Amino acid sequence: MDGKKLYDIVLKGGRVIDPAQSIEGICDVGIKDGKIAAVKTDLKGSKKNIDVRGKLVLPGLIDSHAHVFQHVSGRFGLDPDMAGVRSGVTTLVDQGGPSCMTFPAFRKYIVEPSASRVLAFISIYVVGGLEGHYYPYLYAPEGVDVKATVRAARENADLVRGIKSHAEIGGFERWGLDVMKLAVKACNELDLPVYIHFGQLWGRPKTPKYKVDVDKVLSDTVKILRPGDILAHPFTRHPGGFVNSKGKLHPIVKRALDKGLKLDVGHGSHFSFDMAKKVLDAGVLPHTLGADMHGYNTSVLPQPGTPTEHPDDEMHLFAGRAQFSLCHAMSEMLALGVSLEDVVPMVTNNCAAMLGMEGEIGTLKKGVDADISVLNDERGSWTFVDNSKTEVHADRLLTPEFCLRKGERFEADASILPQPDLIAA
Repeated sequence: MDGKKLYDIVLKGGRVIDPAQSIEGICDVGIKDGKIAAVKTDLKGSKKNIDVRGKLVLPGLIDSHAHVFQHVSGRFGLDPDMAGVRSGVTTLVDQGGPSCMTFPAFRKYIVEPSASRVLAFISIYVVGGLEGHYYPYLYAPEGVDVKATVRAARENADLVRGIKSHAEIGGFERWGLDVMKLAVKACNELDLPVYIHFGQLWGRPKTPKYKVDVDKVLSDTVKILRPGDILAHPFTRHPGGFVNSKGKLHPIVKRALDKGLKLDVGHGSHFSFDMAKKVLDAGVLPHTLGADMHGYNTSVLPQPGTPTEHPDDEMHLFAGRAQFSLCHAMSEMLALGVSLEDVVPMVTNNCAAMLGMEGEIGTLKKGVDADISVLNDERGSWTFVDNSKTEVHADRLLTPEFCLRKGERFEADASILPQPDLIAA
C-alpha cells in the first residue's frame, strides 16, 4: 500500500508563507523522497501527516551571518547544527571563518558532517576568522593573498558565495581602504559579492597611520563597492555605521541602495534598538537578516589555550542565561514594527538571491529539497534587551518548533534558544 502513497509526509493546516511563489495562506505541504512535492489545500495520500495548525510553515530559514567554524576558530565558532537545524534553521552562511588556508578543513570537518546546509563567504584574510579577529595585526594588507583566495573560491565554488571583509574604525586607522580594495579586486575576478562589516571590531591603535572621520567611513567604503555588494550591521551601536555622529541616517545610505548595494542586519552583539529605529524610521529596510551568533555572544566558555577575555564577550542575557537565535532576531524585527510579510523574505528568498541560489533554497517550489521551518507564532508579553541595555516590549514571539532538512525532521532543542518564560515581561 505504501508504494501507492503520493507523499511520505504532509504538513497539515499550517499558515504557509513562501514569498518566492507569492503563497500566503492555510494549506498543506507534501514531501516525497526528500523533495517538495506539492503545496495545496487538503492533500491526501500520505504515509505520515503532521498537524501544524496554528503554526507558521516557511521555506527553510537561511541565516546569512553565521560563525560555525567550530574549534578551528577557537571559541568563536559554534556547533553548526546547534545554530542550524537544532534552532529551526536549515541553511547557514559562515561569514569569514574559513580562508584560502583553512577551507579544506572547513569542508571536511564542518560542511560534510553537518545536517545543516553550510555555505560561506570566504575570508579575504589568509588567517580567516581565527579567534574572532582577536589579533588585529594579522588582518593587515600583508595578510591578504588575492591570488590564493580566488583559487580557493573557484575550487570550492559549490560552497563559496562571496568574500568577507571589514570597514571598521580600527582597520581604517591602520590600513585605510587597502584591505577592502583587495577584497573587491578578488570579487571582481570571481564575479561574487563582497560582504562588508561596519562598526567597531578591533581595538583602535595607539598610533594610527590615518586620521579617520567616523562619518566618512561608510561613504568612503561605498565609493569602491559595486551593485550586489553587501553592507552589514546597519543597526550597529558603534560609530562608523549607518547613523552619523548627529544621530541621523547617513545620506550615503539611500545613494548606496540606488547603486544596487544590499543590506544585511547582521544582528549579533552590535545590534541596537535605538539605531534600528532611526534607520527604519528613515524608510530603510534591510534585505536580509543574519543572526551573527558566535561563541562570544552566546554561552560558549573559553577553551584551553584560547583567550580568557575578549572584546566581543557581550552575551545576550535573559534571566542571567546567554541565549539567542535567528527566530529571536525575527521577533525583534517584528517588535520594531516591521511586518511579518517583510521579515520572512529576509530569511528566505531575499537571502537566496544574495547567495545566487534563487529557486534552489528559500522556497517551497516543487522539486527542491524539502527544507522547511515550522515556527510557533505566540502572543503574550515579552521584553527584549540589547547590549546597550535598551528594552523593547513585544506582544508577539516567534520560536522554532522543528524543521525538515531534505525531508528529515529535527527538533528545535538547541541549548542557545531563548525560552519564552525567561523573557516574559
